[in-house]
Amino acid sequence: MSSTITVRVDDKVKKEASMVFKSVGLDMSTAINVYLKQVIRSNGIPFPISADIPNKVTLQAIKEAEKGEMASFSSIDELMEDLND
Repeated sequence: MSSTITVRVDDKVKKEASMVFKSVGLDMSTAINVYLKQVIRSNGIPFPISADIPNKVTLQAIKEAEKGEMASFSSIDELMEDLND
């Protein structure tokens, strides 16, 4: 006997996950079944869940770094002086 689960997922997430699953020989249904079996086996979420979500300041710093707009320093003393300001 089997049951049906209906889940709403962002189109991009579904597409990217499907590509990953396909690359390892799985379809979406099989991959989700593997995940659910791991939940049962580990009696919980089978991977660490972290609240280390970047805050606004960190996200802005990441954007600046990606654009090459980050601050640069010629010495540790110069860096420390900037940090202490």
